[in-house]
Amino acid sequence: MAAVQGSLHTVLGAGPAGTSVALELAHRGHAVRLVDRAASGEPLDGIERVAGDVGTVEGALAAIEGADVVYHCVNVAYHLQVDVMPGIQEAVLGAVARTGARLVVLDTLYPYGETHGEVMTEDTPWRAATAKGRMRAQLDENYLAAHKEGRVKVVLGRSADFVGPRVLNSTLGGAVFPAALTGGEVLALGNIDLEHSYTNILDVARGLATLGETPSGDGRVWHLPTAPARTTREIFTMLGDLVGRPLRTVTMNEPHAFGPFDETFMNSYAELFYQHTEPQIMDSTAMQQEFGLQPTPVETTLKETLEWYRGFLASQAKG
Repeated sequence: MAAVQGSLHTVLGAGPAGTSVALELAHRGHAVRLVDRAASGEPLDGIERVAGDVGTVEGALAAIEGADVVYHCVNVAYHLQVDVMPGIQEAVLGAVARTGARLVVLDTLYPYGETHGEVMTEDTPWRAATAKGRMRAQLDENYLAAHKEGRVKVVLGRSADFVGPRVLNSTLGGAVFPAALTGGEVLALGNIDLEHSYTNILDVARGLATLGETPSGDGRVWHLPTAPARTTREIFTMLGDLVGRPLRTVTMNEPHAFGPFDETFMNSYAELFYQHTEPQIMDSTAMQQEFGLQPTPVETTLKETLEWYRGFLASQAKG
């Protein structure tokens, strides 16, 4: 869809997802504002970086001023999510309700809870039993109710575990790719012979940007384009082939601190560790068919992610 003349797309949150969404929108020809607390980070061509705090309605209003479409990609540390994310939702919903902007929300699989290997589609019941899962489910109910009641126009895009450029804090991120490249110990969580879906962060961006351009998708949850699930062992084997040697894996059967994941993080993540003790299979057929979006093949994702990490490690070495 061509960019609408004069339209402004504002992305809240400048982590890997928000940054990737902003870049995708700019590539599509939109005017883009990227908002986070500090407005710091790498310079991005064609993107206005703005400091803002969306924890209050007033702060959110200032951040989205003039925006036609708002993308909620804000996240906080795992141990703060249950306390902080509902307040951010309240502020962002309040702001878009006042301005009339459409709201596109980046979502997770947590509301489904344990599936015992059932393939997750948009029709899968929400059975979360964890604190973070129940919190996310409540947020989603609030978003959909606000749309149904006519207070806002909102659409949700759900992703599996991220993988790709800029993705560090993921089970297929900073504890895997640097060690794969350097011959170090690669972290394997739980049972790596189970199928597990991973969503390329660039497919997250393409999916959310498409939802932002297409109001006909509003009022529901969509699964963002995600390649067919593979076992994590298969993925590690592919990575080994790409770097020219088998990976040295260290298996974590129970959550504890390792590499980039400190004790605070792992203690908070423990309730979600079921994701590595049962298959995690996400199906994105609905979005693929409705919008003509195809997920990036796993092999391509791994090649592109390795290339990004090579550059990242080189830049870290230079200080």
